[in-house]
Amino acid sequence: MLNTGKLAGRTLFITGASRGIGKAIALRAAQDGAKVVIAAKTAEPHPKLPGTVYTAAKEIEAAGGQCLPCIVDIREDSQLENAVDQAVSKFGGIDILVNNASAIHITGTTATPMKRYDLMMDINTRGTFLASKLCIPHLRKSSNPHILNISPPLNLKPTWFANHCAYTMAKYGMSLCVLGMAEELKEVGIAVNALWPRTSIATAAIEMLGGEGAVRMSRKPDIMADAAYLIFTQNSRKYTGKFLIDDDVLKQNGITDLDQYANVPGEKLLPDYFLDEAENFQAEWLQEGQEQDQPPPSDSPQGVFSRVERLLSPEIVKQVGATYFFIVGGAHPGNWLLDLKNGSGSVSTTESEIEANVTMKMDSDNLVAMFKGKLSPTTAFMTGKLKISGNLAKAMALEKLMGQMKSKL
Repeated sequence: MLNTGKLAGRTLFITGASRGIGKAIALRAAQDGAKVVIAAKTAEPHPKLPGTVYTAAKEIEAAGGQCLPCIVDIREDSQLENAVDQAVSKFGGIDILVNNASAIHITGTTATPMKRYDLMMDINTRGTFLASKLCIPHLRKSSNPHILNISPPLNLKPTWFANHCAYTMAKYGMSLCVLGMAEELKEVGIAVNALWPRTSIATAAIEMLGGEGAVRMSRKPDIMADAAYLIFTQNSRKYTGKFLIDDDVLKQNGITDLDQYANVPGEKLLPDYFLDEAENFQAEWLQEGQEQDQPPPSDSPQGVFSRVERLLSPEIVKQVGATYFFIVGGAHPGNWLLDLKNGSGSVSTTESEIEANVTMKMDSDNLVAMFKGKLSPTTAFMTGKLKISGNLAKAMALEKLMGQMKSKL
């Protein structure tokens, strides 16, 4: 997509822009010659996450923009206030606010530590509200002011609350800000919209949640950046109160070649959370797999676990170091313990529940499909087909192992 130059000289204030979607939006605006304020807390390199506010600032300047990197923990009022003051002092005002900073912890109610609950609420909902509150007086002075929250449409189906109620509440808090502030600010001409990706986006967060498989089935952050750019160039008095999906925005502006955004061209795309199509994704994927490869009768949990056991080794045990208890229902019910913590690893059945690092509950057909690589564990979990309790990091380690094993199962 070609730049129009419409953001030249405009000032964007973006929270959480040291990496991922926030940085992509910043780089897109910088190509127009925009001024960008990065408000993020990563000052030093993280061992697992790429980028700092300073490395992002260099990239923004290299792309043609000006940049003010600000070290900000969005939970601290004084730090955010100081960053807004610095932005106005250096660039003369603020034209666009992007509420991108977000925290995620995908667990059920009893498995969610209150520390994590508070973190998500403080960053997602409170941080968005505070950044908006502080920037609104300056946005009022802009000729085309926009607030854009990276948050989902308000889909109230129970599916999106059942497995991660706290995260959904925190994320929907950002969307409720759009609903309320768009109406509140329309008379002064400040647009307030939400933007959400139709598919998962290849970011560090997605890699941590879904592993390499989820990254392969994602689009690049560029699609969100291009959609955001098109939103910012709309008339703020007419284009407000919308819950937008990235590829819809592109199509409405004549951009129909979406293959350019695929992280791995030709790979099936993983729908993002909170969208209706994600609920149908698992069933469609399973049906495709059955049409292409009719499984033999031996494709049951017993058959799968038997083959898994033959692949176990001391090296795998060392790599994973956890136990997994599967409560399987459906056509082939039973309880299975996968021990990847002791000796060379083992698989066993049991009549009663056993304490393990991770407990997973799902239908037998879905379990077989998951181990054979026809069903993404992330998708199964998102859509409520897989229930997980226990150590989420160890659950991710098993997903990575399944990706390595699937060709042999």
